Amino acid sequence: MASHTHSAHDDDDDDEEHNFGEIIIHQAIETIEFVLGMVSNTASYLRLWALSLAHSELATVFWEKAMLSTLNMNWFATFIGYGVFAGTTFGVLLMMDVLECFLHALRLHWVEFQNKFFHADGIRFAPYSFKQLLTDASA
Repeated sequence: MASHTHSAHDDDDDDEEHNFGEIIIHQAIETIEFVLGMVSNTASYLRLWALSLAHSELATVFWEKAMLSTLNMNWFATFIGYGVFAGTTFGVLLMMDVLECFLHALRLHWVEFQNKFFHADGIRFAPYSFKQLLTDASA
C-alpha cells in the first residue's frame, strides 16, 4: 500500500481559502490543457494512421508497376520485375515500418507517459527503492 507523506507546505495548501474567481480561472486553464491534450493525442495517432495508409498505397503501387506490368511479358522481364518489387519493398516499405514502430514507441513513451505521471509541480523525483524502504524501516 502506497502512502503519501504530507509536508508542511501541503497542509498550508489544504487550509488555504480559494475564492470563486480563482477556482473558475484554474478550472478554465485545466479545461484548455485537457482539450489541447486531446487534440495533440488525436493528431499523434492520425500521424501513425497516415504512415500506415501510405505503406498500403505504396505496396499497391509497387506491386502493380513492378510485377503486374511484367507478368504479360517474357519470363526474364518477370524475373527483373520481381527483383525490382522485392528491392523497393524491402528498401522503402520496411524502412517505413521501422519508422512507424519507432514513432509509435516514441509516442507511447513521451506523450502517454508524460501526460499520465509528469506534473511539473516542483517536487524532486524520488524513484521507488527497496533499499531506501529497508533503510527507513530499520531507522
